[in-house]
Amino acid sequence: MSSYPTIDYDFDQQHIWHPYTSMTHALPTFGVVAANGCELVLDNGKALIDGTSSWWACVHGYGHPQILAAMNAQLHTLSHVMFGGITHHSAIEVSKQLVAMTSDNLTKVFLADSGSIAVEVAMKMALQYWQGRQQPKKQRILTVKNGYHGDTFAAMSVCDPEGGMHTMFGNAVTQQLFVDAPQTPFGATLLADDLTAMHLMLTNQHESVAAVIIEPIMQGAGGMRFYSADYLKALRALCDEFNVLLILDEIATGFGRTGKLFAYEHADIEADILCVGKALTGGYISLAATLCSDEVAQGISDSPSGVFMHGPTFMGNPLACAAASASLSLIANNEWQAQVSQIETQMCQELAEASHFDGVKDVRVLGAVGVIEMNRQLNTAALQQQFVDLGVWIRPFSNLIYIMPPYCISQSQLTTLTQAMKTVAKSVGQQTTAKTDTQFISHG
Repeated sequence: MSSYPTIDYDFDQQHIWHPYTSMTHALPTFGVVAANGCELVLDNGKALIDGTSSWWACVHGYGHPQILAAMNAQLHTLSHVMFGGITHHSAIEVSKQLVAMTSDNLTKVFLADSGSIAVEVAMKMALQYWQGRQQPKKQRILTVKNGYHGDTFAAMSVCDPEGGMHTMFGNAVTQQLFVDAPQTPFGATLLADDLTAMHLMLTNQHESVAAVIIEPIMQGAGGMRFYSADYLKALRALCDEFNVLLILDEIATGFGRTGKLFAYEHADIEADILCVGKALTGGYISLAATLCSDEVAQGISDSPSGVFMHGPTFMGNPLACAAASASLSLIANNEWQAQVSQIETQMCQELAEASHFDGVKDVRVLGAVGVIEMNRQLNTAALQQQFVDLGVWIRPFSNLIYIMPPYCISQSQLTTLTQAMKTVAKSVGQQTTAKTDTQFISHG
């Protein structure tokens, strides 16, 4: 292991923030020195099977030669250039691919640098669109509870307002409109009253509502909840009825994760504005995108400013675009369809017995997402060590033990993951007392 750099854990603990952690009561960290395929290598030489795809992004695994080659070539020609007044091949290519693979109405692409920024861009698009359509009072965003859309300020305003991570910011965050989350399970016919609250809110507030934003089919960090495609289809109809834009946040669900290329395909609908990220580059470098229709773009152009007022420094970064283009080429080969189907089948078979364990509230699988929901909050630090001891990287949060593995995972590697989930879930269920975990891990 001498070829790898030494991990200075003391400096890390004293000086470096990690996501959603305290600097005075930091949780333990594990030093990773290398990664290949579906495995992370720790500084002690131990290899861990990655059950999270590094927060749902590394769908092709680590060290994929096609993505590395594309990035290497781009690095030696044009690693970065400002996007104001300049364009380049990689930005054009990845935008062509995105336009081709998303719904026909989405023709305009804004290349952002993270998922949260893609959501910020989408919300700004919606507000500026209505200015161009002479309806400036439409300034609010409507969404459902249990949602998560990122950690920046506009994105925080549409995250769950009660049980989410951002309640401590109070009135500093713009007050948006919320209704109860959909309750109809995935695959079920829409419950009679599931859309009642949304319909009532739009009836009363549509003149002030610019857009509805929602994670299609799967609410991720808000509880790994899967809901009915019928709800999404009915929501699209309501937005049309009340003249409100529909923003779909596919940052977590896009590029095959739920068994469709995009989760909205389960409902056979189109978004007015679409956010993608995470797996866009295969997890090799940060990039996100916000796509919109010709109508939305025209409305923005007709607004008083005449231009869309957003421009990140690293917008359209050539290195990130090259990685994304290579990742999307792999997606276009459609191997993911068989891979995700196999993952889904195997997880259904291997996780089913966990539903009978003490302390387990629910077991659910959709595409390449497997979830064991416990009856109580989990001690993340304690369980993290248990999973590492079992040779896997699984990061529980709240009361959930879940995996979203790379699509290229082998059957034996996946079995190791599901067995670890069951082992830990059974041990948690058998415990009569446990410390309450105050950390809420999310995926931004």
